[in-house]
Amino acid sequence: MAAMIGHHDAEKAFLEPWTSGRLHHAWLLAGPQGMGKGAFAARVARFLVTHDRAGEGGAPLSLDDPGDDQAGRLVAAGNHPEIIHLTRQVKDKSKDLARNITIDQVRGMIRRLHLSLSLGAWRVVVIDAVDDLETDGANALLKTLEEPPAQTLFLLVSHSPGRLLPTIRSRCRILRFQPVERDVMTAWLHDLRPMLDMAEVRAIVAASGGVPGKALALIDSDVAVMEKKLMAIATGGDRDNRLREALAREVGGTSNRARLELVIDIVPGLLARLARERPLGEIAPVLGQWDRIQRTVRDAVRGSYDGAMVGFEIGNCLAELAPRGGQAAR
Repeated sequence: MAAMIGHHDAEKAFLEPWTSGRLHHAWLLAGPQGMGKGAFAARVARFLVTHDRAGEGGAPLSLDDPGDDQAGRLVAAGNHPEIIHLTRQVKDKSKDLARNITIDQVRGMIRRLHLSLSLGAWRVVVIDAVDDLETDGANALLKTLEEPPAQTLFLLVSHSPGRLLPTIRSRCRILRFQPVERDVMTAWLHDLRPMLDMAEVRAIVAASGGVPGKALALIDSDVAVMEKKLMAIATGGDRDNRLREALAREVGGTSNRARLELVIDIVPGLLARLARERPLGEIAPVLGQWDRIQRTVRDAVRGSYDGAMVGFEIGNCLAELAPRGGQAAR
């Protein structure tokens, strides 16, 4: 299992107490969604169940140290008996996920904690995300954290740690996963996807906000295609609103938030290109539309953040820059 970018400090913070034999029983993995916290938890779980008790056998080089081969094969197959994973379940007769991790799931986990270890020296509980626990489930978890079973490690993944019970947070050691610096992200993404040109890489990195998972999702949105669509509005005017309506659909809704942010990040470069290609006397309208777009985005952030509305208004601003013959009647 390959390490994700931005995990070095968290890995070091975990391995040091493990090596010294002073491993805390509960860890809160906190940070924005898309930072790979769940992947980090999986690496820690695999590491613990494939290694001896804390401090024995010498210090490993990393969480990816292979350890016991038999245990490793069980982990790879998803069948290791000492890894307990709680997450939202798929609803009956539906592909949608349940709103919460239920109290019944937590009770089932607690029952398993009362059993003796059947393999290895550790049992690991991963709750991803602990933010999704029902209130009763959170209270039941708290009681378990207050009196943890021996040789049991809790890994609590949280995208919004402020939503958790303060008493749960206080019983955990916190590992914070911070957004990755732009130059580090750029190098990582370029190595990962060498087929992308640097302009695309920079646009994706800027729109990702330093979140690797978000950057990977944005690759699938195809930066070049989106830029071409925006340029078509700016040069052709979109007389029948068809392109603007399509843009609004593409960036509207919570699931398309990353695509909207990509559009917002592409626009400055696109306007700069238009300004360079126009006579000096025609640059002022370009700057005026950029100011208008910035106001639209600011107002949306302060309000309900209607992605479709923002997308359509950005399209309106770009259409204003088209030669007069291409603009729609307004």
